[in-house]
Amino acid sequence: MKLLGIFFSLLISLSLFAQSDLSIVAVGDANIAKDKIVFKYSANGAAGSDASSLRSIQQIIENDFSYYSDKFEIGRTGNGRYQVSITFVKTASMTFQTRVDIKDSLNPSNIIPSETLNITTLKAKLRTSAHEVADKVYSSITRKKSIFLSKIIFVSDRGSTKRRPIKELYQMDFDGGNIFQLTRHRGTVISPAISYSGKKVLYSLITGGKTKRNVNLYVYDLATGKSSLISKRGGINSGAVFMPGDREILLTLSHKGNAEIYAMNLSSKSLRQVTKHYTPDVDPSINFTGDKMAFLSARPGKPMIYIADPRGTERSVKRVSFVGQFNATPRFSPDGREIAFSSWLDNRFDIFRIDHDGGNLVRLTKDFGSNEDPTYSNDGQFIAFSSQRVISRSKAVQNIYIMTREGRILKSITNNFGNCITPRWSK
Repeated sequence: MKLLGIFFSLLISLSLFAQSDLSIVAVGDANIAKDKIVFKYSANGAAGSDASSLRSIQQIIENDFSYYSDKFEIGRTGNGRYQVSITFVKTASMTFQTRVDIKDSLNPSNIIPSETLNITTLKAKLRTSAHEVADKVYSSITRKKSIFLSKIIFVSDRGSTKRRPIKELYQMDFDGGNIFQLTRHRGTVISPAISYSGKKVLYSLITGGKTKRNVNLYVYDLATGKSSLISKRGGINSGAVFMPGDREILLTLSHKGNAEIYAMNLSSKSLRQVTKHYTPDVDPSINFTGDKMAFLSARPGKPMIYIADPRGTERSVKRVSFVGQFNATPRFSPDGREIAFSSWLDNRFDIFRIDHDGGNLVRLTKDFGSNEDPTYSNDGQFIAFSSQRVISRSKAVQNIYIMTREGRILKSITNNFGNCITPRWSK
């Protein structure tokens, strides 16, 4: 059983009570009207490797839209509401000027402005170029941003051995492409969190041997590729998340004995204690306005989700979850209305979502391995999570999947890359 890193073990020993009786709603399939998008491509001056690269871009564009299959049907022939013409014109070596024209056949008065982008077929940037074109099409049609340019940070044990277990931090495109290793500690990295600007990543590193360990907190700068130590107080320095504005963080510290949540100013490193209780309080998540914090607490005798105002006092604390033997990794949706979390139920973890006030509990996964670490996409329409599938008595594999917020599992976005855990979607 893989839990929330070393600090979560403080809570497991407190999981002594039976679960409460609750009515859990499972989300079913619904018939939704879809708009068909017909893609038509043309290329001037493309031959050989350029032509092959442009075909790859076309495939990536259409694969991107497959994630929104509940809204759109994709084709290259026939009639559809939206006729999308994408024209590639060679302008320089490895570079194309790309014009995107969209017509709405059901509403001709709906004028969608043409878009022109300069894209590259250079291998290192080809996928980014394709995602940019797909995002232009999506945003032009819906007037909303897509997930296509977003990133996912995650942890993998790729390269581990029995003698030398390793977990490092990686970054990838939302669809699993462009995987890039960030940290190289040759140690155990846990609990990543991305800043609101998307420029920095908090994470913790377990140091020390079997008899004495410490969990230290670092921040990684995605622009410079460098890590800096943030906190190394005795015990746990983990479960950290950025506050809106990226000037403060919330983190779990146990330097005074009990695990509690603190706010830290990143410039001065000054601390302000947020929770104060004799049982452990850990793993905070913050809403986009910064006035609601979800966290795990063992106050009822087992880890459950509570809500509090991180600027207030203990009097603002309210329990909102009652499902399962214990809960893990609460994460707010981008609009702050929902919390996704995992719960130990039926001898495994499954993903649930609940309103921030404790209403409308929905079970999102069932009979699909053991599922943990949910994280919402930037548009709130999807949830990435890690799922462990048992292959045999001696082997299991853990990959990162994406599902809709209604619980329809779309696909695995990691494969043959070690055990991949704790995804965190860029805001």
